[in-house]
Parts: sequence; structure tokens; C-alpha cells
Amino acid sequence: MLRPMLARRIIPCLDVVAGRVTRGQQFGRAERGELADVGDPVELALAYNAQGADELVFYDITATAEGRGAILEVATRAAEQCFMPLTIGGGVRSLRDFRALFLAGADKVSINSGAVAMPEVLTEAADHYGSQAVVLSIDARRTSTGLEVYVAGGRRATGMDAIAWAVRGQQLGAGEIVLNSIDADGMKTGFDIEATRAVARAVDIPVVASGGAGRPEHLRDVLLHGEADAALAAGIFHRGEATVDDVKRVCAEAGLVVRRL
Repeated sequence: MLRPMLARRIIPCLDVVAGRVTRGQQFGRAERGELADVGDPVELALAYNAQGADELVFYDITATAEGRGAILEVATRAAEQCFMPLTIGGGVRSLRDFRALFLAGADKVSINSGAVAMPEVLTEAADHYGSQAVVLSIDARRTSTGLEVYVAGGRRATGMDAIAWAVRGQQLGAGEIVLNSIDADGMKTGFDIEATRAVARAVDIPVVASGGAGRPEHLRDVLLHGEADAALAAGIFHRGEATVDDVKRVCAEAGLVVRRL
């Protein structure tokens, strides 16, 4: 059910590889040359901060393979200069990883594959830092059996139902769910509204829709009809096709409550 009293959030997402922001389609791979260099993450963060972004997400998409040094340096620089909440994820597997990212300046830490492998880390992190700081990110793809959870950057199927995993994630201590549609990622054809709505109705914590934004109306629609609490997007902002305020204006015209400058 739509919750009209809550301000909806618009969240730019920056996928970081070796300290640079990149962009691809359907979880494209750096090793296959499928990611385009977009720019410096801190410069982009400052631009989105000026545009009125409600939050910013950094995903270190090669953290597991390459180590965490680059994203820690990026996070520290961004936190020093930006005045919006920062969520950081990528390669998070332990309470030690949570601690390192919080010390670098994260307000929230996002965990994905690590939570599938060790669900107890959600509870440990929530007990230590509070549920509001723990984000469960779910990469999902439509299959013949429904909406399935994938891990390892979309490489490996788990056999887990994404909606059931979202419910369990809340029970374990996550304070927010990010639902990433692998099918829609980077395709500019709109979010998976049906899947987002199903997850939003299954849990009592905020749900962030991710994957598929091609124009401002797509973000509006997933907030209205997908019942998401926030919409996350990358390419539409990186390519300069719309600003954060453009999206918020379209949302406000549809009757959604948004925070504008």
C-alpha cells in the first residue's frame, strides 16, 4: 500500500572500479570490456549533492577480487565534502568489513553475496550498529520458477526466492532492502514494478528499487505503482539525461512527497 506521508528518496548510484565510476548493462563485466568509464566518483558525488540527491550509493564492484583500498579512499573524500547520507557496498562479508566502511564515512553499509553465504552477519551488524545502518542488497533475475536471487555480481544462481529472502533479511536485522533487477539493469526500459511491489508488500522496512531507469517517469512509476520507498538510478544521471531535481519535479507533479532544494 502506498505510504503518502513518507517522503520518497531519489538516490544516484555510483559503481566504482579501481577508483573510477563505470557503467554497463545487465551487470556487465569489466574483464569483458563491458563497462564504460563515467568519471571521478567524488566529482560526481559533489554534483549530485548540489542537485539535491537524498542519498548516494557507492558500490565497489570489484572489491572482493582487488581489495578494499580504493573504495575506502573514495568514501573518505566523499564524506568530507558531501552533506548527504552515504551507503557503501561491495565485497562485504564480516563485521570487520562493516567497521572499515563506517570508519571511512559510510552512514549505511550494503551487503549482498556475503549475507547469502553467512546470514548471521546481518544480525551481528544490526546488533552492533543498529538495523538502520544495515542494508540488504538483493540481485534478482526472473526465471521459470519466479524471482531468483543471484550472487557474485549476478554470476551465480542460488535457487533462493527473492521475496522470501527479503522477508528473512528483515527478520535477521536488515533495516532496508535494495532490490536490483538484473534483467532491467542498464536497459533504460523501466524498473521491474511487479517485483518491487511484491517485495514492498512482503516487508515492513523501506524498499529501494534499482535497475532500469531511462527517464524520470520510470522513477516516478516505481515509487507510485511499485510502492518503493526510494528509487536508485545511475546511467540517467551519469549521462546527463536528467538531474535529480528533474526527477523530483516529475514525482511531485504526480503527488509524491519529495524533498526539493
